[in-house]
Amino acid sequence: MSAAKLFTSCEVGALKLSNRIVIAPMCQYSAVEGCMTDWHLIHLGQLALSGAGLLTIEATAVTPAGRITYGDVGLYSDDCERAMGRVLEGVRRWSPMPVAIQLAHAGRKASTEVPWKGGGQIPPDAAGGWWTEAPSPLPFAPGEEAPIALDRDGLVRVREAFVAAAGRAARLGLDAIQLHGAHGYLLHQFLSPLSNRRDDAYGGSLDNRMRFPLEVFDAVRQAFPPSRPVTMRVSATDWAPGGWDIAQTVVFAQMLEARGCAAVHVSSGGLTPDAKIPVGPSYQIPLARAVKQAASLPVIGVGLITGFEQAEAIVGTGDADLVALARAILYDPRWPWHAAAHFGANVRGPDQYLRSQPRQHPDLFAMRADD
Repeated sequence: MSAAKLFTSCEVGALKLSNRIVIAPMCQYSAVEGCMTDWHLIHLGQLALSGAGLLTIEATAVTPAGRITYGDVGLYSDDCERAMGRVLEGVRRWSPMPVAIQLAHAGRKASTEVPWKGGGQIPPDAAGGWWTEAPSPLPFAPGEEAPIALDRDGLVRVREAFVAAAGRAARLGLDAIQLHGAHGYLLHQFLSPLSNRRDDAYGGSLDNRMRFPLEVFDAVRQAFPPSRPVTMRVSATDWAPGGWDIAQTVVFAQMLEARGCAAVHVSSGGLTPDAKIPVGPSYQIPLARAVKQAASLPVIGVGLITGFEQAEAIVGTGDADLVALARAILYDPRWPWHAAAHFGANVRGPDQYLRSQPRQHPDLFAMRADD
């Protein structure tokens, strides 16, 4: 059996990863006033033992109003920073896996109920709710409260909140930052003509709609240590007429690359409830391929990647440089172990679990935690 490319090392900026499996950021809606809890220690701790190349902390709000729900993690206060530091200390004690964080602002999709309680918008005058803010006063869905359009002072305030969160991430020793420019959240709202109806320098033309997300990237890149990568997650298409699309995404990726972006994580959708999404295995990989063909920075593919051969085909054919797992790794937190065994490759494994190595895969844990 030839060596699987999935288990070859790669670099994202100056960060070297032992393999090409990325654990995608996955919201847990289990924080208290923005602060991580024991749930995050359990959740991230088990994933840090999975053998993946990189672990990404869930969408982390840069302001309280930027949370999707009242249960979102934040990195906007000393209390938030201390709580995250406690969780990271526990994770790092037992795992050498690099840890990134996704910094986010939900924009008009903020102030919602947690998913298992319906996920609908909470009105600003109700418990657990607040006024949302966005590029334009357009609600996400009919019947919802319209957001407050950000003025110039508001743009500065939000940009500086990203910078402050990046500084906290640096102090916590996080290995990378991913900016959330996808799934209909604030930076994506600026990009899409469906949500951005501004008539100033931040709306209208493609250059204008890209302006604020690029300003945020530049500010975060300057605030985070130059040896640690800053990446961006994008929705490559809104899957809706007149919306953000792959052609615009390619231009955006090229602009990001010119500014020193270390990788682009290519997802899609989330901007409008009217989207018609052709969901199926690898359904977003053609979008990743289009970005990869137009830019030279590493591209991360995501979207219903569940099979070992499926993931290998994506990186083996060059459609993407890395693959990100979300639901698949929640369902099977040892997915990288099982994929490595399938291909005759190896992963990092904790000493405490070495005796679980199957006899038919004697080299599965050849990469020890202290390597």
